[in-house]
Amino acid sequence: MSCCLFLISCDDFVTIDQPNSQLTTDAVFENATTATAAMVDVYSQMRENGLFTGKSFGLSCLLGTYADEMVSYENGAYTTADFYNNSLLASDAFVSLLWTSSYNQIYAANAVFEGVGTSSSIAISDKNQLQGEALFARAITHFYLLNLFGDIPYVATTDYVYNSTIPRMSTEVVYQKIIADLEMVIQLLAVNYTSADRTRPNKATAQALLARVFLYHGDYAESANMASAVLNDTSNYIWEDNLDAVFLKESTSTIWQFAAGSEGANAYEGSTFIFFSGPPQLVSLSDGFVSAFEPNDLRKSHWIKTVTEGSTVWYHPYKYKQDLATGSSMEYSIIFRVAEQYLIRSEARARQGEIIGAREDLNKIRHAAGLSDTDTTTLATLLEAILQERKVELFAEHGHRFFDLKRFGKLNDVLGLKPGWNAGDQLWPLPQAELLVNPFLKPQNPGY
Repeated sequence: MSCCLFLISCDDFVTIDQPNSQLTTDAVFENATTATAAMVDVYSQMRENGLFTGKSFGLSCLLGTYADEMVSYENGAYTTADFYNNSLLASDAFVSLLWTSSYNQIYAANAVFEGVGTSSSIAISDKNQLQGEALFARAITHFYLLNLFGDIPYVATTDYVYNSTIPRMSTEVVYQKIIADLEMVIQLLAVNYTSADRTRPNKATAQALLARVFLYHGDYAESANMASAVLNDTSNYIWEDNLDAVFLKESTSTIWQFAAGSEGANAYEGSTFIFFSGPPQLVSLSDGFVSAFEPNDLRKSHWIKTVTEGSTVWYHPYKYKQDLATGSSMEYSIIFRVAEQYLIRSEARARQGEIIGAREDLNKIRHAAGLSDTDTTTLATLLEAILQERKVELFAEHGHRFFDLKRFGKLNDVLGLKPGWNAGDQLWPLPQAELLVNPFLKPQNPGY
C-alpha cells in the first residue's frame, strides 16, 4: 500500500490566519475536565499525524529508510522510496506534512498553556499539570524539528500575526529554549502519573527528554544526572527482563506512551511494519542491519521476524506484535522507555571519561539481550560499542539511528554507500510552500 494513501489535509500553521478551533475559545478552560480533554487531544494529534505517529509517514518508518535500517519497496513520488533513495525535494509532500502537522500541534499546545494560565476557575495543581504537559509537547516537537531541519522557528505563542512572519532561529537559541521549557516542566509536573497507563507525561518523562537533549547538545554531566534521576525512580520504573513484554502497554519499563485511539486498537507500528508474504508492500529491514546483531543476541530472535518465500528472505521489525485490533488493547506506541536512559547515561559517562560507570550501564542492556559484558577497554572502542548497542536496541523507534549517526559524525561514512546520498542530506529541506509565504524562513537548507 502506498504511503500517500495516508495523507491528510492539514492547514499550514506558521502562516495561517487565526485557527478556527475550539482551543481558541475561553469555554474550553472553564474547568479542568475540558482543559484536560484539550491536552489529551494534542496527544491524539501526535499519535495520528506527524513526527511521532507509528504510521508509514512517521519518523520510525521514514528515518528508518533514510538511514540504514530499512529498505523501501514502494515506487513513485511521495513514498518511502524518496527517503530510501535520499532524493528528497523541497516539494516533498511528506516533508511538508510533517512540518505543518508539527506546528499545528505546537499551536494546540500553546493554546492549552495560555488558556490554562489565564483561567480563574482551574485549581493550581491542575494548572501546573496541564501547563507542564503543554510545554513538554511544545519542547519535544521543536526538538525533533531542530534535528531534522536545523535552524527553525521556535513558536511559543498563539499570536497568528507574529507567527506568520516568524524567522528561523539558530540551533543554539532553539536548544536553549527547549532546555528552558523542560526545566520549567520538571518544576510543574508531579512525580506520579495522572493516568495509570502512562499516557500523560510525569516529571520523569520531562527528565528523560532533557537527558536526551543535554546529550545531543554536549552537556554530558547534566545528561547523566537527568538520566540518573529517571533510573533512580524505582517506584515508577522496574527493569523488564522479558523482551516480549517490553512493548506491551503494561510494561514497567515504559516512561511515556500514546494511548490507542479506541478500545481494542493497538500501536500503529504493528500494522505498518508487519507483513506475512513477500515482497513487502512497504518496507523491510535491510540485510545489512539484520547482520549487525551479535550471535545469540535475543533481540534478533524476539524483535525481528523472518518472512521466507522460496529462496528469498525478508525481515521486519517485530517489537510490536499486533497488526490488527484485539479484544482489548495490548500495545501502545512507546515514546520513551528505560533502556534508552541507560544508553544515554552510558554515553554521557563515557564522554566524561567515566569508563567503569559507562560500561556498567552498557552491560545492563547487553545482559537483557543475553549477551556477555562488553570487552571494550578504551574510550574510542567504548563509544563505538555504545553506538552499536543503540543501533540494535532502538531500531525502528522514531529515528534514533539517523540522529545517532549524525551526532557521532558518521552519516557520510555509513550512508555514503546509499544511492543518492549527499553530504547535505544530514538536514531535510524546508517545505517550498513555507518559504514562499514566509520569506523570513529563508535561506533554504544547502543542497535543495
